[in-house]
Amino acid sequence: MDPEVHGYHAVGRRKRAVAKVWLRPRKGNATHSINNQKLLEYFNRPGLVAYVEDPLILTGTNDQVVIFAKTFGGGKTGQAGALRLGIARALKEMDAAHHSTLRGAGMLTRDSRIVERKKYGLAGARKRFQFSKR
Repeated sequence: MDPEVHGYHAVGRRKRAVAKVWLRPRKGNATHSINNQKLLEYFNRPGLVAYVEDPLILTGTNDQVVIFAKTFGGGKTGQAGALRLGIARALKEMDAAHHSTLRGAGMLTRDSRIVERKKYGLAGARKRFQFSKR
């Protein structure tokens, strides 16, 4: 398969969210598509859209490529983080010269923080039940 035709593929993860990302060369007036919806329609918060587009703006490829992505699991913020990582990884695959720029901005590092499990005898992961002296 020719990457120039079929695009560059990468996977990003954040919390419980997973994003499968394809970057393809922009042809005409194509727009970014997340789960078959436009980027702003899907995330419906300008802050999340800006967060997702950070790797494209940093590398100056926002007007050169189109994002096609499938996201699932987690919430919108986790999906935005997964999508951002997937886009950064796909940009690195597209052009190895982007690696140092993206690495310097911390966009190629997976955020490993996940929800801590609930322990037995406690109300939550760390929260305890109310202590009563009598």
